[in-house]
Amino acid sequence: MSFRLLIFTLFYLPFIALAEVHERNFDNGLKVLVKEDHRSPVVVSQIWYKVGSSYEPGGITGISHMLEHMMFKGTEKYPAGEFSRIISENGGRENAFTGRDYTAYFQTMEKSRLEVSFKLEADRMRHLHLNPDELKKELEVVTEERRMRTDDKPRSKMQEYFMSIAFSNSPYQNPVIGWPSDIANYQVEDLQQWYERWYAPNNATLVVVGDVNFEDVFALAEKYFSAIKPSTIETLKPQSEIEQHGIRKTTVRLPAKLPYILMGYKVPVLNTVEDESEAYALEVLAGILDGGNSARLASKLVRGQQIAVSAGAGYNLISRLPTLFLLDATPAADQTVFDMEYALKQEIYDLKAELVSDEELQRVKAQVLASAVYELDSNFYQGMQLGMYEMTGLGWEKVEEYVDKINHITAQQVRNVARKYLLEDQLTIAYLDPQEITDQSRKSQGTGGRHAQ
Repeated sequence: MSFRLLIFTLFYLPFIALAEVHERNFDNGLKVLVKEDHRSPVVVSQIWYKVGSSYEPGGITGISHMLEHMMFKGTEKYPAGEFSRIISENGGRENAFTGRDYTAYFQTMEKSRLEVSFKLEADRMRHLHLNPDELKKELEVVTEERRMRTDDKPRSKMQEYFMSIAFSNSPYQNPVIGWPSDIANYQVEDLQQWYERWYAPNNATLVVVGDVNFEDVFALAEKYFSAIKPSTIETLKPQSEIEQHGIRKTTVRLPAKLPYILMGYKVPVLNTVEDESEAYALEVLAGILDGGNSARLASKLVRGQQIAVSAGAGYNLISRLPTLFLLDATPAADQTVFDMEYALKQEIYDLKAELVSDEELQRVKAQVLASAVYELDSNFYQGMQLGMYEMTGLGWEKVEEYVDKINHITAQQVRNVARKYLLEDQLTIAYLDPQEITDQSRKSQGTGGRHAQ
């Protein structure tokens, strides 16, 4: 990256990230956030509910995702299919997604159609009809979605096994889509109870980004949402992962073309760490390993030594509960997953032993921040940031701190977090041992259900 681009990134991004966010809280507990962006006559509306797979007890894993599907099955005012038809009729696009810590529904509309979005979302916030026949049909959709996205994809299947052993009692051990036996046994009563418990204004945040006036949005939100009655939202009991006292390993044998290794160290996130600079240092560390073609894994393992077909690292500091610092690799033809394990561990050892150079640190920071510039070019992603920070307990204001916090991370801080958190006793490793691909295992693979992400 050139020096000119580095300066552009470090100084231009704060200007974008600090575009004003307007907040209003209604008496029923609904929070409304509006960020004006007048570059095109479009508005993105997102309603976020503070519930996801990490809220689910055993026996009903995946129920947040199942309810996401059922939210499109109609109310008394708007029968099944009407929601999507009306949005489409008004030139809009809509969908939804479920994560570990949230469920969100969104529409992208021409700015004058925002009222259509509010009218529909306000209605289904408390008036959803959960019909047994519709549930039966949607169960088939979700079962097929799981087959296509997980069961028929060896890496996805392995990653599911990996998460289930990496965590002992954290709800992050469960897949967002749910375990097959739980999906097969959902009852309408389960969904009704989940809906009544979590879908309420005092458990929701409405985010609007686009070519709007914030006062007009607040007035429109008040018209449609302020009269909705709140619920009693029970505080979740603590869900602290027990301490790990040694490396965990698993081998997964599945029909696949190539071997694969996935490694994960238990690490804190911004929401749980005592010194928040450590979370930002882990973010920079991930960028040093996997922040573009010049990052260490790509330049050394893939292009340099040519021992890996691919290699990566990842860390998400925006989570409700502690997470994993991940590394993965696909070995080259003459290498094994154990060669990859050694090579990845060597990269971690090097980070613990030597300070990264100032040139490398600045290059990685510039790439991380440049990526944020491009992401902020999207109204949808700007709303995503606000929603994710809200749902994980950080508060949307933290979005605006990101640039400054990353810029202040030092090489010493990067080495410190590597030494503190990337420890063998906190490590889980999964190896994919590819088995012969038979005719049965060649069945069609594809994408998931329409409203799931």
